[in-house]
Amino acid sequence: MAGIIAIIIANIIWGAGSPIFKYALDDIPPFTLAFIRFFSASFIFLPLAFHHYKKMNLKLWWHLIMGAFWGIAVNVSFFFLGLKLAPSINASIISSTGPIVLYVLSLRLLKEKPHPQIIRGMFISLLGALIIILAPIIKSTQLHTLTEQAGMSTFLGNLAFVAAMIGGIMLSIDNKQLAGKVHPYTVTGFQFFIGSLAFIPLMVMELESWHFDQLTDKSWIGILYGVFLSSALAYAAHNFALTKMSAQKVGIFTYLMPVAAVFVAIPLLGEYPDIFFIIGSCTVLAGILIGERHVARKRKN
Repeated sequence: MAGIIAIIIANIIWGAGSPIFKYALDDIPPFTLAFIRFFSASFIFLPLAFHHYKKMNLKLWWHLIMGAFWGIAVNVSFFFLGLKLAPSINASIISSTGPIVLYVLSLRLLKEKPHPQIIRGMFISLLGALIIILAPIIKSTQLHTLTEQAGMSTFLGNLAFVAAMIGGIMLSIDNKQLAGKVHPYTVTGFQFFIGSLAFIPLMVMELESWHFDQLTDKSWIGILYGVFLSSALAYAAHNFALTKMSAQKVGIFTYLMPVAAVFVAIPLLGEYPDIFFIIGSCTVLAGILIGERHVARKRKN
């Protein structure tokens, strides 16, 4: 039960984070925000990380560093780039298809048992995600050139969200290898610090045309939410959940993210779901529920 509560908290925070970060990125460059977010959050966990630190072999260090690369550098970079180009509500529904990739990778890398019911569900979810990803192209073919350009921007943003989702899935794969062997605080503290360093070169480029005296209330909302909730609390909860649940079950709970995103995006950004988003979301949810039925039956048995 503790693992379930932890992963629910993490996904609600991450879902709400999509519109909140898009709101903040109006006034602060993406890689500067990313560096501040994770570098600052790392110092929340580093004292705990060293307190719980136990000697690790090279294999464990490899998974820890690769988790930082995929889950911080890749995931957050593409996530913030996607927010600059596409509606924030798209990020969460695309991320909710993560169980599809996680399922395939967990079979090969984590040697988890395959389930035909999950396979059926994941392909239905994939169809729903494709409806949302390709919607800008479909709509732009019916409208004028300016809208075509806007549609291409949204399409590229959706692809960035796909890349971010893959980074998040690889984080789960690497951190699952650490679960039970390395304390969650150690994993979180070191990955935040190592991952934040990857943003420094890009932040330096941004600081050529932007300066810290340009911080606004919007910027601070993104920074404070990113440091204390989306980074510190959510990642710690996610890593804790991985010690209590299989990687497949953790992935299933990502369906909470689009719900949280829509509830925040409507009042904060004025983003309303269109017909493509609604159809795609319902299809994704149907696929997830079909895949979850196997897990529910297994629990009863």
